[in-house]
Amino acid sequence: MRCAVNSPLRDLDPDPDPDSDARTFSAADLAVDRQLAQVSESFSFLLHITPVDGDDVKQAFLAGDVTEPTFTYRELADEPEVLKEQLAAIDVTTVEDRTLAHLLRAKHRELQLQLEMLCARDSDDFLPLSLELYGGVAPSLREHAERVLAGVGSPEPTAEPLDAEAFCALATEEIAHYREQSPGIEMHVQIRPDVNGVMVSGDTLLIGPESVVQSNRAAALLHHEVGTHLVTHVNGQAQPIKVLGTGLAGYDETQEGLAVLGEVACGGLTPFRLRQLADRVLTVHRMVDGASFAEAYAALVDAGVPESSAFTTVMRVYRAGGTTKDAIYLRGVVDLLEHLADDGDLDLLWLGKFSLQDLPLIAELAEDGALAPPRLLPRYLDDPKSTERLGWASGVHDLSQLVEGRT
Repeated sequence: MRCAVNSPLRDLDPDPDPDSDARTFSAADLAVDRQLAQVSESFSFLLHITPVDGDDVKQAFLAGDVTEPTFTYRELADEPEVLKEQLAAIDVTTVEDRTLAHLLRAKHRELQLQLEMLCARDSDDFLPLSLELYGGVAPSLREHAERVLAGVGSPEPTAEPLDAEAFCALATEEIAHYREQSPGIEMHVQIRPDVNGVMVSGDTLLIGPESVVQSNRAAALLHHEVGTHLVTHVNGQAQPIKVLGTGLAGYDETQEGLAVLGEVACGGLTPFRLRQLADRVLTVHRMVDGASFAEAYAALVDAGVPESSAFTTVMRVYRAGGTTKDAIYLRGVVDLLEHLADDGDLDLLWLGKFSLQDLPLIAELAEDGALAPPRLLPRYLDDPKSTERLGWASGVHDLSQLVEGRT
């Protein structure tokens, strides 16, 4: 298995040689790409389906003051209907390059779904749209999750906790490392009062002020958020195809799988974390199957999940009317491990944000010289032990073995 970038990529030349054999795109095709990227950048889908009062509602729920919580969401900066009109005005059928046309048509449809979901936030129409966007839980994925929970114990976190300020300082140091590789890159970290937990939006790592990160998980979380999500954002922004920065259709699953592999690579995938990913899958399954918030919460607590963690897991799944996104973390890992086991590699996945399904198309563009090499590579690739762990992981069939120290 290779983990370095060995693909035939060319440096992006702002004034390409007209006699070059490298594949280029017409100005009209690139204009459509930029229009889609602008719409995508004009709203943060994930932020707008994440509660702003999650911590307050958690306290009320755990105190027994509410049984079926309701959440408050941030107001939309741009009305979804306005953005839908802008999106409808983008004619993707005019794109001449066949590969690019396929990619942009799919992105156009994904943006339509996201905007429809924002219009349907907190209604019965939200979940069916989420199922179309992210899919549900196939029996095979459920079996993977159940095997993880059967094979990995559930110890309480024992490491020293880091508060938001301490983790923000570590993230700032991590970003500084990447700036040494490529000065001037747009990477930022910010503590935001309207954010719960830790998440990436665009070029910024957002940290909720009440966030607590176990010290033995800090490096893995940095490789997940900064070393994957921000690194691929920076690399995608440097491509001639700008939607590679905001994300092609269906990119989330591969991104999250790649980010979890970063946790594996640095030896930071703890039993608690792997069980958390499996619990998310089963919680999505329960939600789609009709379980109430309280029922899904009780199922996790009965299985030994701490009450606070159980609430957070269920909140993530039930937010905005039912979000199936949290099943994609484990599914993305399974798909990437199968890809590696089939003699695949990770080389091209650093070029931007796209799905494993689109990898053949990205490879075609790279081979034709249409893409720039990545400005950044994940920091863990500098450590031979990390690449050894990834090579070993590619032969794993039981995901419970991914926890450091298990065989």
